Amino acid sequence: MSWLVLLNVLEWFIRIAMVLVILQRRLPPATSLAWLSIVFFQPELGILTYWLVGENRLAQKRVEQHRQMLAAMRSGAGSNGSPTSTAAPSAEDPRPIPVSRQAERLTGLPIIGGNDVRLIDDTDEMIRRLIDDIDAARHHVHLLYYIYVPDETGRRVADALLRAAKRGVTCRLLADAVGSRRLFNRKGLSHRLNAAGVRTVAALPAAPLRRRLARVDLRNHRKLAVIDGAVAYSGSQNIVNADYGHRRAGSWIDMSGRFTGPVVAQLQSVFLEDWAFETDEELRDQDVFPALTATGTMPAQAVPTGPSQVSVALPRIILAALNAAQQRIIITSPYLVPDQSTMLALMMAADRGVQVDLVIPFLSDHPVVSAAGRAYFDQLLDSGVNIYMHSPGMLHAKTMTVDDSVTLLGSSNLDIRSFYLNFELNVLMYGPQITELMRQAQVKYIHEARPIRPHLWRQRPKIHRLAESAAMLLSPLL
Repeated sequence: MSWLVLLNVLEWFIRIAMVLVILQRRLPPATSLAWLSIVFFQPELGILTYWLVGENRLAQKRVEQHRQMLAAMRSGAGSNGSPTSTAAPSAEDPRPIPVSRQAERLTGLPIIGGNDVRLIDDTDEMIRRLIDDIDAARHHVHLLYYIYVPDETGRRVADALLRAAKRGVTCRLLADAVGSRRLFNRKGLSHRLNAAGVRTVAALPAAPLRRRLARVDLRNHRKLAVIDGAVAYSGSQNIVNADYGHRRAGSWIDMSGRFTGPVVAQLQSVFLEDWAFETDEELRDQDVFPALTATGTMPAQAVPTGPSQVSVALPRIILAALNAAQQRIIITSPYLVPDQSTMLALMMAADRGVQVDLVIPFLSDHPVVSAAGRAYFDQLLDSGVNIYMHSPGMLHAKTMTVDDSVTLLGSSNLDIRSFYLNFELNVLMYGPQITELMRQAQVKYIHEARPIRPHLWRQRPKIHRLAESAAMLLSPLL
């Protein structure tokens, strides 16, 4: 028997085996068809790709440990001296109620009042304020970032951590092993930080064997800083220069919030969960959760999501918000690769007369993802959704406002990866004041953007449409 015959037999064995594997998972039909197309077209490449990135899983033992830890820690979120009273949205405006209940049901974290936030859309200001708070820290500094680059910005933050450690402040830095790989180079900044007493840990190491053959592209995409358990930063800003090292898209435009009040305890619990997940070290002392008093009147709710939890938590929460809209929805996202239910919710909102505005960057650092997103434009435009292409830099702010009642700010993109794969962190904020503040920033982005005119969009070159359609076929896998 020749080697060609053996190869053909092997390839058909792979195809049949993968059909059984994929059908057993009961994936969405589009995702199943995408995987089967790859496997049937190129079996060897298909099975290798599926082994690396095909299953939404971590090592099973770690998943179970993480779930038990989440249940224990989140049942006490807001305890240890911090306020435990919740603040439901006003009964006069019932629209936020399904959103807050959906989020609490899926994450275990309730809506809580008495908070204040300062929105920051400038990288230099964000880093400056973070360094000032680190310099004022007395007990601890906790940083959790997807990207921490040892560039000028990274070194400035590292110097602040070193100063804090020198005066006796406990400093912990958790950074994604892939997004922050330069931080963990053999001679990288992490070694200097660890040597000076700043505990620096890589989240989700990418080596498959080290992670017990778990999926290697599940990333910790969160951005979070907590200082003394009293001040927290969360949003889209990473620890990196404003250009992110990319010249093509220009300076990146981020949006973060500086939070004070009881919601900081929830954000602190997210860091502690991830820290324990990577180090097996649980921190529950009183200084980590100090007594927190009201600093404002804003109800808020942390929304951490990830593959070790309910895998559809984030899209459910977003759907609850979209379906409650009556007047206007504005979403800004650097990447637009929605799943079918989110697409349907956006189009249904436009059908019932809601003004739906999507703002995405004109230039992207991921051309394939950008092309896949453009393939959805026709359906959205036909339904009356407004799409704006923002060109002054790379719009990286991940925000959503619904009517004058709900605001979402965080690390999640409007794409399948954020919905189902990555560890993400968002904050839901309720009420007309914060929604108006966020909407002012969003409207500014719209004024800086170019609207997509449906009749002109349909006249784009055929080669572009073909490329977008081809990229769209990969959207279930992106």
